[in-house]
Amino acid sequence: MKIPLQKVKASEPYSFSETVDVSELETMDNDIRQLHEVDVTGEALLEQGIYTFRFNVNGTMVLPCARTLVDVSFPFNVEAYEQFTTQSYKASEEHEIHFIDREVLDLTPYIKENILLEVPIRVFSEETKIEDVVGEQEGFTVLGEDEYHEQEAMQQEQLEEEKQQKVDPRLSSLKQYFEDDKN
Repeated sequence: MKIPLQKVKASEPYSFSETVDVSELETMDNDIRQLHEVDVTGEALLEQGIYTFRFNVNGTMVLPCARTLVDVSFPFNVEAYEQFTTQSYKASEEHEIHFIDREVLDLTPYIKENILLEVPIRVFSEETKIEDVVGEQEGFTVLGEDEYHEQEAMQQEQLEEEKQQKVDPRLSSLKQYFEDDKN
């Protein structure tokens, strides 16, 4: 999304509305499985050499469910605020005022950055249960909570029985002594 700075100077506030292709975010190392186009609307102002852009980004991204890994549509609406200047002495990392040395500003990287900040840590599918996705397969079985606790209790009992039957190797020679006495 390229905006000529002359247009911002000529008509304040400069309003813009465009559909932007951000499918490049799918190939990055994140959880976004699908994200094609987003709608961007906003306005730009010029005050004391600083261009201020306020814009909204609306779209829907497809993310994996945290439990079942099925696709989940996640609608988002991002409100962003970015500042730019063509005067290098006014640029400041502390105040997030970006320096631009061209007459045309490309907002696309800033749109992508704000979308990435909006990606949630986890999403859950309401319709899909883990039993629907994963059944009994080779090497593992999906257990319910009660079955898991029963299995855990049985394993604990087996471990305790094995401990009681095991003889300490240091005392194994004494075991032979008592057997000789019986004979």
